[in-house]
Amino acid sequence: MPKTQVPVFSAAERDRRWDLARNFMAREEVDALLVFGEHEDAGPAPVAYDTWFTNGRPGATVVFPRTGEPIVLLPGPMFIMDHLESSRRGEIMWIPPHNLRGARTSGTIIETLDQLGLAKAAIGVVGLGPHMPWHPEGIIPHGLWSKVLSRFTEADFRPVDLPFGQLVMRLSQEEIAVVRHSAGIGDAMVKAMVATAAPGVPESRVYAAGMAAGYSHGSLPPAMHLWSGPDVVAAGPPAWGHRPQVPRILDNGDVIYAEVFSNFGGRHTQNQVTITVGEVHEDFHRAADVARAAYDAGLEALRPGRTFGQLVDSMHEPIDAADGWPFLIAVHSLNPGLSVGKGRGLFSRISGAEGYPRVHDHPTFLPDMELVSGMSFAFEPNYAFGRHLVHLGGTVIVGDDTPIELNPYSAQLLRAAGN
Repeated sequence: MPKTQVPVFSAAERDRRWDLARNFMAREEVDALLVFGEHEDAGPAPVAYDTWFTNGRPGATVVFPRTGEPIVLLPGPMFIMDHLESSRRGEIMWIPPHNLRGARTSGTIIETLDQLGLAKAAIGVVGLGPHMPWHPEGIIPHGLWSKVLSRFTEADFRPVDLPFGQLVMRLSQEEIAVVRHSAGIGDAMVKAMVATAAPGVPESRVYAAGMAAGYSHGSLPPAMHLWSGPDVVAAGPPAWGHRPQVPRILDNGDVIYAEVFSNFGGRHTQNQVTITVGEVHEDFHRAADVARAAYDAGLEALRPGRTFGQLVDSMHEPIDAADGWPFLIAVHSLNPGLSVGKGRGLFSRISGAEGYPRVHDHPTFLPDMELVSGMSFAFEPNYAFGRHLVHLGGTVIVGDDTPIELNPYSAQLLRAAGN
């Protein structure tokens, strides 16, 4: 990764976001926002809208009245000490100490809403609605929320997850610079993996090379998805991370599948990676051609004014025209992970899957969402002939006229350098 100046967020970016939030409250006719942030170790696709307000450590709850400044409820003393130390170092903190609270329990939420005079208010809530793919029915704990509801029987709590998510999807120029930097780190991670992979090397060493590159360039990547084998059809973190076993040793004819995540400054990017080790079955090259055609169709369709559904359908045209089968979705949004492309029922297409529960088709989520300049997406088209699967792609941003393609390096079948 070439050396570049590290982008940061300015006070003007904070003001831009807070003004957007106030205008959003006026349009939605709510008196305040109550925003729940997921735990900081949530992994890929975190529900981290709290950081949009705070430019801080994920895992807070934000109460933002339409008039006034946001109040941030922190999980505990570690968060307070982080804020204190960062302030002592001269960093610009968006939330001053007097607007912080030392807990985010139901009692602290109740106390804060009372202090702000919101007992009978209309309050937009982020956390009650769907957050794909991990939380289709919201993230707020039942015990906490039931106590808040029992205390404020005259308040009007309204889920605003989807409209608010679409509001923050349109990245500013400062945010685009951060996403671009994150994507560059993602490429560096993939290149380190390509340089390490070779017959006789444990797949754990390839994993370690990628993660080390991410950390060394200043990203905090969540757990990588990685599998390897001559005909493996799987996705997710390697099995040796959750089941005690020896990491697999790479061999000639293998492929390595990886979904590489980079998280820099609270902005997320993804690389979809297939690395060949030695000579592989010709069907991998055929599958790569289909996946690449879908990727190119997505680039052509990613234009302001079109809809997310049109983007998904365009990417599926070459997929539907071929005589193999798609493994997973072809595209989803990033920053935040809100919209998700359609998926096909999986297990009817894999030999040996008899007896497993049926995975049903699912439609595109938010197909009517209009594409606007600044939205970011993970392009991850995938295709298989038999059990010979390829997925490829990376992060792409909707530009004013043409797409901003950030990871062309991984939008192709890669070959391990150690061959």
